[in-house]
Amino acid sequence: MLRTLLSPRVMGLHVLTIGVLIAFILLGRWQLGVFQDSGKPRAAADPTPVAVATLAPVGAQMDGEAVGRRVTAEGVYEADRQLLVADRRADVDAPGGKASHDAGFWVLTPLRLDDGTLVPVVRGWVAKGDDPAVSAVPQGRVAVAGRLRPQQGTDSVQRRAEGLPAGQVQTVSTGELINLWTGQKVRTGYVVAQPPSGSLTQVKVAPPEVGGTLTWRNLAYAANWWIFAGFAVFMWFHFVRDAVRTDRDRAKSPEMALEG
Repeated sequence: MLRTLLSPRVMGLHVLTIGVLIAFILLGRWQLGVFQDSGKPRAAADPTPVAVATLAPVGAQMDGEAVGRRVTAEGVYEADRQLLVADRRADVDAPGGKASHDAGFWVLTPLRLDDGTLVPVVRGWVAKGDDPAVSAVPQGRVAVAGRLRPQQGTDSVQRRAEGLPAGQVQTVSTGELINLWTGQKVRTGYVVAQPPSGSLTQVKVAPPEVGGTLTWRNLAYAANWWIFAGFAVFMWFHFVRDAVRTDRDRAKSPEMALEG
C-alpha cells in the first residue's frame, strides 16, 4: 500500500489535491470576507449644508437621518450661558465621564438665532489647565458651520462621585440645558463646530453612516467553494483507494497463476 501511495502517479494526485484544496479554501474565505464587509456601516452621501433650524426642532425629537449632517447657523453667542462639558476628549465618539477623567472639556456655548431660539454649539475642545482665554467667546454676529449631533442622555456616562463645579455639565442633554438656560427655547441636539472657534482644538466628528446590506449570495458562494473542497477530498480518496486495490490485485495475480 505504501508503495502505491508513494508512486509517481499517485504523488501527482496528492499534489493536485492539495493545490485544489488550498485554492478552494482561500476562495471560500474571500467570499466570506466579502459577505462580512457588506454588513459593515459605510459613509453615506454627504449632502450640501442646510440651516440648522430645518433639522433641529424645538420640543421634538431629531430625525435619525439628520445625525451627522452638515449644518450652518448665524446668530450671536451668549457668553454668559457658556458651559464646559467635563471629562471629554477631542472626539465625539470617545467615551466621556470617568473613562476620560480630567482629560479636558468641550466648550459648549449657546448661539441665539434670529428667531430667538438657542442652538447648543460645541465650539471646540480645551485641555484641563489651559489658559481660560483660549475659550473666550467671539463677540458680535457670527456664522457657524459644523455637524449636527443628537442630544446625549444624562445617564450615558459614568459620572463622578464628587459631582461637578458650577458651570460644568457631564453631557449635552437638551432637557438639562432647558433647566439651566431657564426661559429659553432650546433646539434639540447640538452642533459640533468645524472649524473650531478661535484657538480651540477641533472636536472630531464622523460624517453620517448607513448600515450595510448583507449580500447572502457571497455567503452561498463561500459555502459552494468549501463544498467543492470536500468533494475534491472525496474524489482523492476514491482514486487512491482504487489505485491501492488495483495494485493489490496485480500482486495477487501471479500468486494465483502459480497455485493453479
